[in-house]
Amino acid sequence: MRPEHVETMKARARNIALKVAYDGTNYHGFQRQTAPVIAVQNVLERALAKVCGEQVELAAAGRTDAGVHAYGQVVNFFTDGRIPTKRLPRAVNGLLPPDIVVTEAWEAARDFSARHSATGKAYVYRIEQCTVPNPFTRSYAWQIFQPLDHDAMRAVLALLVGTHDYSSFRAAGGAPMSPVRTLDEIRMDEDGGGRLSCCLHGNGFLYHMVRNIMSAVVSVGLGRISTDRFAEIFAARDRRLVPPTAPACGLYLLSVDYAEVPQ
Repeated sequence: MRPEHVETMKARARNIALKVAYDGTNYHGFQRQTAPVIAVQNVLERALAKVCGEQVELAAAGRTDAGVHAYGQVVNFFTDGRIPTKRLPRAVNGLLPPDIVVTEAWEAARDFSARHSATGKAYVYRIEQCTVPNPFTRSYAWQIFQPLDHDAMRAVLALLVGTHDYSSFRAAGGAPMSPVRTLDEIRMDEDGGGRLSCCLHGNGFLYHMVRNIMSAVVSVGLGRISTDRFAEIFAARDRRLVPPTAPACGLYLLSVDYAEVPQ
């Protein structure tokens, strides 16, 4: 929500929460942009305004970047509209393009905020080992054209589990916040056909944190960085030591956690 509109929006009768899935390929991230640039929020707010009969401004759990996808983005908005929540997904989806879908809707408590009430998030980053480019997955995975050492990648991912200062994986330009985060689960799964999925769950993530982690982990897998050197880079708390940020196309916001089910 725009800061100058918060009080007006919160005076409305209902607080509605949505779970949203989207293919981020054709959008400049989730957060609202000024025309002619289009973000997921622009499209979703426009459809909701038609359904609710009034201007709608969303608050979101995360501001995914251009090209990043989501299975379980969570948003909330205040409305005086009377449409039942069980009918809302179908009504909104009828106005949305096929690459954005509302999968759930529920009436939230007055003080629920998709952003501020979140207690954790899960992301998945997809990699595809290819011999030649795959035109059908180029927007949905980081395509790597050399063999990867999976054991070495898993070894350095294990170093990241726990509560640490993740400054080495923090990009400039994000909101000011503590670099200390807790990642309580990281795993890398082999999905067959040379495809890998790296899942990370934690209480919060820094700007470009997952993509910077993956750039360093893939460098280990390619033999460009040793496991010892990875540990040194992690401990140095210096982003300049990490390879360039991994492509956005491989990243998906998987889910968002809340202390209580906001229904």
